[in-house]
Amino acid sequence: MSAPQLYLTFPGSAREALGFYADVFGGELTLHTYQDFGRTDGPEGAIAHGELTGTVALFGSDAAAGETGFRLDGLRLALLGTAEPAVLHDWFDKLAAGGSIVDPLTPKPWGASDGQVVDRFGLHWLIGYEPDR
Repeated sequence: MSAPQLYLTFPGSAREALGFYADVFGGELTLHTYQDFGRTDGPEGAIAHGELTGTVALFGSDAAAGETGFRLDGLRLALLGTAEPAVLHDWFDKLAAGGSIVDPLTPKPWGASDGQVVDRFGLHWLIGYEPDR
């Protein structure tokens, strides 16, 4: 691994959330339940470990007994220039479904196009690109 990876703890919605991100970004999704790992600190069907690999990679799990789901304040996940503009617009629109647009993905006065969206699971995304892409 060459950089930190995001590992999210969901409050019982890891299967739905990671499936949503796989639908948005593509890639390969692998899910393992608490039962798969022989864990008894959560419901058998809860996700003990999930991994989305591809252009956008995420790890996630359901909170174990006594744990809480993630809380984000002042954090954005930046996807600046990570794909062609048409792909970035598609991701933005998909992330906005059931979420909220903070700032539309449009050209900005400094020349780049960017926007912000909070998806339905609470992740805040900054998506953008330079005009020559």
